[in-house]
Amino acid sequence: SVVAQLMFEGRAEEAMTLYVALFGGSVTAVQKYGPGGPGPEGTVMRAEFTVGGHRLACIDSPAPHAFTFTPSASLFVECADETELDRAFATLSE
Repeated sequence: SVVAQLMFEGRAEEAMTLYVALFGGSVTAVQKYGPGGPGPEGTVMRAEFTVGGHRLACIDSPAPHAFTFTPSASLFVECADETELDRAFATLSE
């Protein structure tokens, strides 16, 4: 499946909670960075939520950026297995 993903720098959980409260929906999964992870402990490694019937995901980027939120969105593709991932990677790399 394909999910639009929003990237933040430390405020993903706050934004996700705001969007769900404002537009209706629910938080369906939250994974956070632990100690020694690439991101600050307790920030969002990846979370999924619904807003207005749409499935979305968000992350807190572990890399510092010159922005706190990017107006662009990524598509996060969940592959069934490594073969599907390799096929998608090869096709998109061309």
